[in-house]
Amino acid sequence: MENKVPSIKTPLPGPEARKILALDHQFVSPSYTRDYPLVAGRGRGACVEDVDGNVFLDFAAGIAVVSTGHCHPEVVRAIQRQAETLIHMSGTDFYYPLLARLAEKLTQITPGQFAKRVVFGNSGAEAIEAAIKIARYHTRRHRLIAFLGCFHGRTLGALSLTASKAVQRRGFGPLLSGVTHVPYPNPYRCCAGHGAAECDCDCTEFIEKQLLRTAVPADEVAAIVVEPIQGEGGYIVPPPGFLGRLRQLADRHGILLIFDEVQCGMGRTGKMWACDHSGVAPDILVTAKGIASGLPLGVAVARAELMDWGPGAHASTFGGNPVACAAAMETIRLLEEKYVANAARLGEHVMARLADWPQKHPLVGQVRGRGLMVGIEIVKDQKTREPHPEARGIIIEKAFQKGLLVLGCGESTVRLMPPLVIEREHADTALEILEVCLSEVES
Repeated sequence: MENKVPSIKTPLPGPEARKILALDHQFVSPSYTRDYPLVAGRGRGACVEDVDGNVFLDFAAGIAVVSTGHCHPEVVRAIQRQAETLIHMSGTDFYYPLLARLAEKLTQITPGQFAKRVVFGNSGAEAIEAAIKIARYHTRRHRLIAFLGCFHGRTLGALSLTASKAVQRRGFGPLLSGVTHVPYPNPYRCCAGHGAAECDCDCTEFIEKQLLRTAVPADEVAAIVVEPIQGEGGYIVPPPGFLGRLRQLADRHGILLIFDEVQCGMGRTGKMWACDHSGVAPDILVTAKGIASGLPLGVAVARAELMDWGPGAHASTFGGNPVACAAAMETIRLLEEKYVANAARLGEHVMARLADWPQKHPLVGQVRGRGLMVGIEIVKDQKTREPHPEARGIIIEKAFQKGLLVLGCGESTVRLMPPLVIEREHADTALEILEVCLSEVES
């Protein structure tokens, strides 16, 4: 399959895909967002074959989930071995080796030279819910500070933090009380009017000198929740000092700092954690997506002293499932062995290839990212920087028709989030297809 990528044999969607689409439209919730009618049949590495035999180059990776690629043979073997031994026992009521060993491994690879503990769930949203409960329980405070443009999940507590798109919150109120949103620093749209290269603005001064003095008492704030690189909000890389200043602010007021590394963690940025680029350690780190190469698993890793709750305070029937733990252990081994380094190396290559796109393409406002977490912002006018979501949608659809899978984020950004196993040939092919799509829309 990987030797013929992309290879489109039928009009899209093909005849078999149309049958599945009809079934899906009849029986599956209409709340799901599908940008194009891909009906996946099988996958391997950086490739996906649909049910009609069309082969696509995958630069979406199941929304940054299949970090080691689709069906990595060593991950598959780990899953098979575990499935033959023990599929489920529920780590909330019983013990099994993999749960403890994975917890130990996670405390070793997450930032911060201090004792930690791990709580398991099935997704990023569940892990965020756990982090909220840890922060509130330990501090005995109820308020939370989050950021505009952030995405932390769709369960009620996580949704209360999320401020990515109004449609995600509309109709579900009242949400969790005590949540305040502040601007996320975006150098491309600097609040002080500086250019992207000169911008060093962030919201920490606003939080401390305005918010905490006028509306939100600091001694009632349990935690600040932040994505080290904003994902669904547009793949926004904040100014270099942002996380450090946020850490200092939190420490001054006894506020916990929670990093949501659900999308930007697990090697995606060319380091195991996006916060590693700044050298700042959180009190609680949340991750999911790429942790188990596609199996459902989410974790919150916290300072050990923060988990002072007793038995029954929090648990999950399926969280830390033995098969998911086996996949995670093998995924982490592969990431440490070669794929984090590959993300850094290929990310540099991709960014170098994209560097002159704003000069070559009037639709491209900015290219930004770290490692294999890259955003291309599409604008109507480079001077006004007005977002162009319509053009972004057309580019994504054209890419699909040509055999490249990409998704959007933010108001008008195309995001590149391929499996971390891609080779230079994959990157070059993807960028060539994307550039053709851009040129077609511009013409």
